[in-house]
Amino acid sequence: MIASFIQRAVVQGIPLLFGSTGEIITEKSGNLNLGIPGIMYVGGISGVIGAFLYERSLADTSQINTFLAIIIPLFSSILGSLAMGLIYALLTVTLRANQNVTGLALTTFGTGFGNFFGGSLIKLVDSDMPSISLTATSNCFRKTLPFAEGLGWIGEIFFSYSFLAYAAIVLAIMTSFVLNRTRIGLHLRAVGENPATADAAGINVNRYKYLATCIGSIIAGLGGLYYVMDYACGVWSNDGFGDRGWLAIALVIFAMWRPNMSIIGSILFGGLFIVHNYIQNLGMSAQEIFKMLPYVVTIMVLIIVSMRKRRENQPPAHLGVSYFREER
Repeated sequence: MIASFIQRAVVQGIPLLFGSTGEIITEKSGNLNLGIPGIMYVGGISGVIGAFLYERSLADTSQINTFLAIIIPLFSSILGSLAMGLIYALLTVTLRANQNVTGLALTTFGTGFGNFFGGSLIKLVDSDMPSISLTATSNCFRKTLPFAEGLGWIGEIFFSYSFLAYAAIVLAIMTSFVLNRTRIGLHLRAVGENPATADAAGINVNRYKYLATCIGSIIAGLGGLYYVMDYACGVWSNDGFGDRGWLAIALVIFAMWRPNMSIIGSILFGGLFIVHNYIQNLGMSAQEIFKMLPYVVTIMVLIIVSMRKRRENQPPAHLGVSYFREER
């Protein structure tokens, strides 16, 4: 049961890890993107659209090409997420719109975009259920390492995941390395801490903000694709994401803007999100209380970090503030 719980916690936490890694990259540039829930939603529906069109082009889904079944939804998800990131960057970096309002607007837009196209696809298949199933594509995404089953609980905990789960962990580790060990990471952190000083040092502030926002959006969008194709087994239903996008943003605070800490935090949040399923005789009210635990833990961490006042545990100094070059 313990091995099963850990395995499910990891699966539950992978979308959060994608979202938090993307948001950390964005916030390190000084942009506070509260549109992550909407971007994850668009990333998910974009992948569904790509997979749907590919499956519909086949006479028999049993003849599906694994490479195409993966690359088409993946590329579609990247394009959809990138478009959302470009919209946010254009509004907040070039036009200097309020970042909080822009992010919330993107979340609302992304949810509506996903529900509109999701509902349209459901009508096209004339399904009795308010959902669409892409089982053949999902099976390609959910393939695990062939030797996992023979390793018992070790295989279940460490080797029973799809390639996107391992990609999320690798991306978090690579992001941590780039931010802390490379010149690009140094420049990005400088832009988030003091863009005027970075600009005076010859760093192109707008370029770093655009790149960080777009790359962060792409990574966050992959979390939506993972949720649909792996966690939900290829089944899309409108409003099925729940509050995972907001949990990803909460995870950024819990991890104190450190991508490597997000790996541990995502598993913890995933476990807290499902722990009520492992406690017997819980009423509906008690289950809802347990679902609050990730947010309660985040608030506690935020209070502790604020009391300790260590600079390395604080957000970028210029987070959420538009940069006006003429005021330098």
